[in-house]
Amino acid sequence: MLSAIVNSFKIPDLKKRLIITGALLIVYRIGCFVPTPGIDAGELANFFARMAKTQGGTLLGIINMFSGGAMEKLTIFALGIMPYISASIILQLLTAVIPAFEKLSKEGRAGYERINQYTRYATVALAILQSFFIALWIENLGVREGLKIVLQPGLGFRLLTVITLTTGTIFIMWLGEQIQERGIGNGISLVITAGIISRIPAAIHQLYILISPFTPSRRQIQPFTLLVMAGLLGLVVFAVVLITQGYRKIPVQYARRIVGRKIYGGQSTYIPLKVDTSGVIAIIFAQSIILFPATLASFIPNPAFQGWAQGFVRGHWFYSVIYALLIIFFCYFYNAIVFNPIEISENMKKYGGFIPGIRPGSPTSDFLYYVMNRITLAGAVFIAIIAILPDFIMALLKIPYLVASFFGGTGILIIVGVMLDTIKQIESHLLMHHYEGFIKGFKIKGRRA
Repeated sequence: MLSAIVNSFKIPDLKKRLIITGALLIVYRIGCFVPTPGIDAGELANFFARMAKTQGGTLLGIINMFSGGAMEKLTIFALGIMPYISASIILQLLTAVIPAFEKLSKEGRAGYERINQYTRYATVALAILQSFFIALWIENLGVREGLKIVLQPGLGFRLLTVITLTTGTIFIMWLGEQIQERGIGNGISLVITAGIISRIPAAIHQLYILISPFTPSRRQIQPFTLLVMAGLLGLVVFAVVLITQGYRKIPVQYARRIVGRKIYGGQSTYIPLKVDTSGVIAIIFAQSIILFPATLASFIPNPAFQGWAQGFVRGHWFYSVIYALLIIFFCYFYNAIVFNPIEISENMKKYGGFIPGIRPGSPTSDFLYYVMNRITLAGAVFIAIIAILPDFIMALLKIPYLVASFFGGTGILIIVGVMLDTIKQIESHLLMHHYEGFIKGFKIKGRRA
């Protein structure tokens, strides 16, 4: 593996792409420390520190994670790339249900560029909406909590915040596109991953405080427990890689056709049905719904409503059960949107393909639907377990959620998936120039393989 890293810098084109990717990610991380004008960052950080003691179960916690901690400081990149993610998911769903968008998606490169442009417009609209409500929330927060967060509240502050945060989101989107075109690829995914990985030093610092050898009487985590945590982390990463790379091969045989003097078909191939088709999208949908009551409770100072919302706070058993069920539901919902067995069956029949033992047409689509439902259940249950695992680790070992979040949840799924895709991109360059890849005797498959 070390030789593969060294060889990566021997290929001029790959070396240039790696340097550009690293430079753009550094620019992104620098922007995460530039504060929004008119904000007392210290007061805001104190408020988020108090929120963290309630286990951080709000939608703002999700935004803070995807922005690499920029939200709690309200920097120019406070919104992160979340508006773009939301816009992409919305356009993806619309592509499956609106005929005009579906037609665009089948027009090749031109259709892709058109949908991508609509995604950019939707990103700007969502960023303006979210930044305006964040400005209102911070103003009201200062009045309700008695904190001097906004130095000069009013219309001027709101407009300035909307312009700053929206521009920051557009700039991040541009950085992602530059990494995609000029860098190593996976632009937006790498930006998200960089934000999540940036939280690792803070998690390590909190872990060090808990196991500090200088205060053995106050030590909260013993060395044996630390070894168990390390083993559990390795097991979780291994399981995530296994499920991310896992798929069911459906064999397909194409009949021979003679067209003029040429013979077409006659070869065997397969349809790869992913075990985990939805990835983190199901978790994001589930989190957006399950954390909505707790988020409203932070805005509405009503004791009765806040008491009802306690059941939706991270760590409560009701939260874990509903969260897991929502993830399983959205895994099936997403598959129903993006997976069309009837279309696959018709395309196979059109080109003379068939599944051995299954008649073409309706029996083929029914078979694909049946198999997809079976493997989706396994993938959905696994994703649900990974999503709620940090809550159990936090409660069992009495450790902060920032530390426990790296043992499962959205963060680990994104990091593992994006790293696999990035390694695959680098390996393709290495193998094209006749160099050894990162892992000998094993072919890394992309998440969309």
